[in-house]
Amino acid sequence: MTAIGSYRGLPVADPESMVNVEMALPVLRPHDILVRVAAVSVNPADVTRRASAPDTGEPTVLGFDAAGTVVALGPEASGYAVGDEVYYAGDVSRPGSNAEYHAVDSRIVGRKPANLTWAEAAAVPLTTITAWEAMFDKFKLTSTSTGTLLVVAGAGGVGSMLIQLAKKLTGMTVIATASREESRAWASALGADAVVDHSGDFVSNALAQVPDGVDYIFSPYSKNNVENYAKIGKAFAEICAIDGHAGLDLQPLMRKSISWHWEWMFTRSFYGTHDISAQRDILDRAAAMFEAGDLRTTLTREISGLTPENLRQAHALVESGRTIGKVVVTGR
Repeated sequence: MTAIGSYRGLPVADPESMVNVEMALPVLRPHDILVRVAAVSVNPADVTRRASAPDTGEPTVLGFDAAGTVVALGPEASGYAVGDEVYYAGDVSRPGSNAEYHAVDSRIVGRKPANLTWAEAAAVPLTTITAWEAMFDKFKLTSTSTGTLLVVAGAGGVGSMLIQLAKKLTGMTVIATASREESRAWASALGADAVVDHSGDFVSNALAQVPDGVDYIFSPYSKNNVENYAKIGKAFAEICAIDGHAGLDLQPLMRKSISWHWEWMFTRSFYGTHDISAQRDILDRAAAMFEAGDLRTTLTREISGLTPENLRQAHALVESGRTIGKVVVTGR
């Protein structure tokens, strides 16, 4: 099969940053399915991995989000048959989805929403799982939960799903942040009750909307924001972060007894936890919500043709930090 790999970390403009690689078909593990890939999306995590690809002489095949068709099953794979259409977010410890065929553990795969195209489906798995785990595993929100949820970068991939899920599955008032007119309009269209600008005086802008502070904060950009969160959060507020920074100082949160959670959606697959199949359940529940019209895809840019050139273009768009929603590259 043909895959697209990186032999070492290079700037995205370098033609060698991603190249075609001929590889053997993956050998399936017991719980695996083999998927013929139809579309992949590009996440900030893909950009980070490309830029830091090790120089080992072996290609690093990138890609997490994918949608495609099941073509083979491992001996213990369950829930799927050859010909089924699926979507999933992959496993950081294994070769990625930027390939003609991809092996993935069936327990982290969901059935593709019937009303979504390949590109629309590939746009959402990683961000949906991340948002779902942040809200329900970390914050422990329920259908009866009320209060205020601040979604930082509400027009980003995860923020876009978090707004929708919070409005459909909880009683929370959702305050999103966005700095540009088009991103503010996007967050509002997804259901945010209010949108505040985080590019100027973040604290004043937020507290002008919620003078008493917020109960929960979702943070994809934690560096240089901890003191802001300490001022915006109420006493006993909770924060869930998806970005890691060495030496991040959480001391400003102490006097308000603000809790800090980490969310890394690869934890279950990386460690093979006993509840690994929870991610299949999340994607299947989300599929039903897409089909019912309760969720909408966050696809905003579709690039046709799974080639190194097109993936470099998609990476450049995401790397710019100015994309709204998700960028997807279709393979067929």
